[in-house]
Amino acid sequence: MIIGTGIDIVRIDRMKKWIIRPLLLERYFHQKEIENEKSKEPGAAMFFAARFAAKEAFGKALGTGLMGISLKEILVENNVHGKPVIILCGKAKEAFEKTGATNIHVSLTHETDNALAMVIIEK
Repeated sequence: MIIGTGIDIVRIDRMKKWIIRPLLLERYFHQKEIENEKSKEPGAAMFFAARFAAKEAFGKALGTGLMGISLKEILVENNVHGKPVIILCGKAKEAFEKTGATNIHVSLTHETDNALAMVIIEK
């Protein structure tokens, strides 16, 4: 049963500015995402924009937003088949578990200017 859906869009140019400011990346992204980005040049801005959109979409799907949750607690990575997955820790994991949910589905896409993510939470 679906208990929440969320969608978000991020301008890729926004992330181009963040890439040159490592403290911003460290504030909003899990260390593993930052490490994974190093292999993504020249697509790093798309990589971060899609993941930032997924984090925002997760908050919307949760139904409570991201209040009290650090975006670094939401890790967006790809499984061995390339499918994006969300891994939670800390307060983000607690908020998710509090809903009784069991699954998170995430889809990412990007074009020249924008990255978009959709998240579905179900139990």
